Amino acid sequence: MPGPHGLVIIDKPAGITSHDAVRRLRKVAKTRRVGHAGTLDPMATGVLILGLGRATRLLGHLALTNKDYTATIRLGQSTV
Repeated sequence: MPGPHGLVIIDKPAGITSHDAVRRLRKVAKTRRVGHAGTLDPMATGVLILGLGRATRLLGHLALTNKDYTATIRLGQSTV
């Protein structure tokens, strides 16, 4: 099967979705066969594992069920 194959590890910045990261990699790698192992919330930063080509089959075998979030809050203020 032609095209790139493998895992890509990215440090996802806040403000983009996991699907945005997949879409960007599809464009750069010039392939439609890209997937991700687990979803990070759009406002979260962190490690996101992407699979290309045949490596997308490996994504289901990765045990990425736990997520830890660290947050800073400011009491007495509103975002509205």
